[in-house]
Amino acid sequence: MDFYTRHIFFCNNQRKDGKSCCSQLGAKQMYRYAKDKCREEGKMGEGKIGVSESRCLGRCEHGPVAVVYPDNVWYQYIDEEDIDEIIDEHLIAGKPVKRLQID
Repeated sequence: MDFYTRHIFFCNNQRKDGKSCCSQLGAKQMYRYAKDKCREEGKMGEGKIGVSESRCLGRCEHGPVAVVYPDNVWYQYIDEEDIDEIIDEHLIAGKPVKRLQID
């Protein structure tokens, strides 16, 4: 068994060259929101969900982005409602949220 059933990584890169990056688009706040929500609802930990932040995931043109493993599904999100949907539909129920997916 894997440690987590699914693990979401939020890009929180900060670019110094002035180009747009996920951290400028609210990624840190959405990461904190997702982590706090999953923790408060008892959905995090071994055999459950993992929520982590990362540096550049290389998808800047779609920012802000997150990726779910082991499914290798990439998301662009805007707000807490999008994060709620990703958590409820994909991380818990196992159904990727098509409207937020990026290729």
